[in-house]
Amino acid sequence: MSRLVIIGAGAWGTALALQAVRAGNDVSLVARDAATASTIAANRESNRLPAHRLPDAVDVRHDIPAGADLLLWVVPVQHLRSSFLRLQPAVGSIVVGAKGVEAGTYLLPLEIVNEVSPGGPVAILTGPNFAHEVASGFPAAAVVASTDADLRERVRLMLGTNTFRLYGNDDPIGAQLGGAAKNVIAIAAGAVIGAGLGENARAALVTRGLSELRRLAIALGGRAETVMGLSGLGDLLLTCTGASSRNFSLGHALGRGESLSDILARRSEVTEGVPTAAALVARGEGVELPICRAVADLLAGAKTLDQAIAQLLLRPQRDE
Repeated sequence: MSRLVIIGAGAWGTALALQAVRAGNDVSLVARDAATASTIAANRESNRLPAHRLPDAVDVRHDIPAGADLLLWVVPVQHLRSSFLRLQPAVGSIVVGAKGVEAGTYLLPLEIVNEVSPGGPVAILTGPNFAHEVASGFPAAAVVASTDADLRERVRLMLGTNTFRLYGNDDPIGAQLGGAAKNVIAIAAGAVIGAGLGENARAALVTRGLSELRRLAIALGGRAETVMGLSGLGDLLLTCTGASSRNFSLGHALGRGESLSDILARRSEVTEGVPTAAALVARGEGVELPICRAVADLLAGAKTLDQAIAQLLLRPQRDE
């Protein structure tokens, strides 16, 4: 039996802990501090994923135990660096389950890991997954992307089951960009629906957003075929249409005329597309990213929703 340590006791980390137990692992779930770990251990559930009880086999703690076979880092991208610096893991195999681009540095998740904890093999776990569905054991699929074939196979064997199908991919750049861009595009899709512009407009926006993601991936060293898989098209479809998507719902509220500050004030969970939008555009400088740029401008207050929509609709028409 393998020992899997999951860092991050939010919704996704908790869901993966439940999945890891189903897959036959000993599991430690690491919360952000001792008080949070104590509360989760006593209640046997995370307040980020209520009504999903953690089995007694899940050891809840606030530090990394010795003897882990794999570390699965599941914290928001903007907190990834600080959590590594706090916990200072020993060099070993690390899988990151975060999506986005770090503000200020414009680094992708695995680039952050390689900067603060270099030396070991790394992978990204990504794809079209809502935490509550994985926690419930509903059928789902995900991608583990790494240039290390042995690590890909090890993660697949440790976490995969008949209902949680894991596919390997050797293009971590493309897989990470898919996870980052889809959140930004989902904000745009939500704004389209919230503003009452219709399903035709959403379908057009999502399709053109996929083209943006393809251009970005190729420009930064990823592959076009990765964009058409689970970590690109699959995640984009889920996040732009699923009612549980935090990024879509934020965009929807913006489309109805609510202010960003009011929306965020009501939320306790991170909406990754908000800090990622400007960082993604900066990372893709020189790449044609009209939708992502419009979202970044809208979130920064540089353009109103009407101005952002007009900016997109007035673009020159051309062959697809």
